[in-house]
Amino acid sequence: MLNDYRAHQLSRVQQWRFFLNLALLLCDCAMFLIGSASGLLLFRHVGRASFIASPMFGVTVYLLVGACVWAVCLRHAGVYHRHVMGDGYQLVPMIIKAACVSWVTLCAVNYIFVVSLPLPTVTMMIVFSCLLTILERMAARAVITRDRRKGAYTYSTIVVGSPDGIAHTLKFLADRTQLNYNPVAICPIRETADGKVVSATLSEAELERLSHVWDVTDLPVVAYDARLGETAVRMKAQTVMVADVLRRDSDNFAAFSLGLESLGLEISLLTSAADIAGHQLTMRTLKGVNILTISLPQYGIATRISKRLFDILVSAILIVLTSPFMIGVAIAIKLDDHGPILYKQERIGLRGKPFKIYKFRSMRVNADKLDAQVAAASGQELGARFKVKDDPRVTKVGHFIRKTSLDELPQFFNSFLGTMSIVGPRPQRQYEVDEYDEVYATRLLVKPGITGPWQVSGRNDLSEEESRQLDVAYVQNWSILGDVIYIFRTIGVVLNPKGAY
Repeated sequence: MLNDYRAHQLSRVQQWRFFLNLALLLCDCAMFLIGSASGLLLFRHVGRASFIASPMFGVTVYLLVGACVWAVCLRHAGVYHRHVMGDGYQLVPMIIKAACVSWVTLCAVNYIFVVSLPLPTVTMMIVFSCLLTILERMAARAVITRDRRKGAYTYSTIVVGSPDGIAHTLKFLADRTQLNYNPVAICPIRETADGKVVSATLSEAELERLSHVWDVTDLPVVAYDARLGETAVRMKAQTVMVADVLRRDSDNFAAFSLGLESLGLEISLLTSAADIAGHQLTMRTLKGVNILTISLPQYGIATRISKRLFDILVSAILIVLTSPFMIGVAIAIKLDDHGPILYKQERIGLRGKPFKIYKFRSMRVNADKLDAQVAAASGQELGARFKVKDDPRVTKVGHFIRKTSLDELPQFFNSFLGTMSIVGPRPQRQYEVDEYDEVYATRLLVKPGITGPWQVSGRNDLSEEESRQLDVAYVQNWSILGDVIYIFRTIGVVLNPKGAY
């Protein structure tokens, strides 16, 4: 009876996921057909006899084949995953990645089937298709987000963990509705001295903390026992999210997960930014012993050389393109208070090595010597998160160049010389580095960057935990294509600054 009821629930979830993804798939293919046809018309190749040298392809068949390639590449990039379809930050980079793969695939199709289509035409077809798909997904995201507020396209979720862990998870889910988890109950637990996991009672203080992030009166408290899976099914939950306490390598978790997965329930875990799940995992059996090896492919020699060449090329181009702006800023600073144009400061770079960073001066001369005094006046401690919103040391010109990020332009020379990269975690001072824990210190394993996850995700408006997660995630997941995406996102932030002061 219970299994039949659960099977009915799963069929309903699979039904809306199928039809939602089918609608998105058809829209994506339509965008490819429109974009490709526009590209072909632009280069006036549709009517030429030389367009198709292979008897297997007419224009219509070729576009339909291209639409199939486009859909497969989008799926391979992960754009149809339910966590992504409502997330604008992840979706655009994935579409661009799929566009690059589609371009290579179409070129291969043209070569194999002798399709006489010039390379610029193929490129324009993919560019148009990519832009139209991004616009189409922006519209779809607005519709999906609207419907999710009404309860559609969501996974009913029971949150399991310590009271503090539950509070953290509820806040996390409230801030990231694009993940489409809808909490319907909480299951507070604790671990006893002998390692046994039992249900926990919520104190008044813990209920108060929960009420700040979620209306806990709408969330029933369920017991942690052998019937938790049955309780979840009866509550029409699809997911049980583990906040903490239960460790993946423990016997407690093994018994817990088997009981839930046997009913077709999904288990989600919140892990730290440094979790090895994102690494390349290889299992080998040697003389009856299983050996698991982990690695990050982007730290190979070839990829590192590619990143260095990328930094040299991009910084050289940007130095040339931004030179008029740099000259204008230099003149404005000099006219403002007749002080030095450039400001240099010691920062900590790759593997803890100090270097000199260059910026256009935005504060009064010798302002850095007043850090402790300004921090005390603003009621802050001098440390990694020290930042004053209305710093009295900032000059008139300084306010403008900070808001527009023009003060960072001289760092292109840092990137060209190799002390910095175009993209990476922001370099910090020694007293800030001294506060790192062992996880956050991993940000020193890559060169600091001019732009990066911190700059395009809210800058000074981010919490300390969010900033740390972004930096550590970059260290684990960076790629050349990802760096290109960060550069384009930085342009958007410069045009619409948020959290810059």
